[in-house]
Amino acid sequence: MLRFVGIDPGTTTGLVIFGPNGEVLRAEAIKGEGKPPLDAKQLVSLENELYKRLKPEDEVSIESPAVGTQKGVTTGMIHGGLQSMVVRKGLAFNLVNPTWTKKYVGVTGWTGEKGSKRRLNDKEKKAAVKAAVLEHFNWTHKNHNVVDAYIIARIAYNLFRVREYLEPIDTKPYQLEVIQSILDQTEL
Repeated sequence: MLRFVGIDPGTTTGLVIFGPNGEVLRAEAIKGEGKPPLDAKQLVSLENELYKRLKPEDEVSIESPAVGTQKGVTTGMIHGGLQSMVVRKGLAFNLVNPTWTKKYVGVTGWTGEKGSKRRLNDKEKKAAVKAAVLEHFNWTHKNHNVVDAYIIARIAYNLFRVREYLEPIDTKPYQLEVIQSILDQTEL
């Protein structure tokens, strides 16, 4: 069965899997065994949890690391390890820039009117994304990593729809721009 997988890597990794018609089959936060700080055993455990959930026909999209991430080494280990698990499973994947994840639901990371805008802090941005997913798709989850993974799975589903049928399900201009950017491998 064709499935569409969205992965938001982190020490708590968001994972959402859509079925062939875009229905949510699985939505969860996965973690490796052990306590922080992240060590090799915990990382391998996290990778194994992802590996167990992937199937041979999956269409996978993974959020790439954010530029300027505070904990670069940990982020690199997690992202690289999870991407490796996807490849070990024999699957290809699309990388989704974190700004594309937010843009797909119309979140810019800013609030206020022109001339008096301010950047949203991390907590505000997560709340804005969660609210936008509820508004756009009538879907929510208590874990922000899973909410991001939902968007990424939706992107995977729409990438497939555009490649195979030239018929995206999500058709707002900013959503189409994200899909085209991924297909073209260009930055927004």
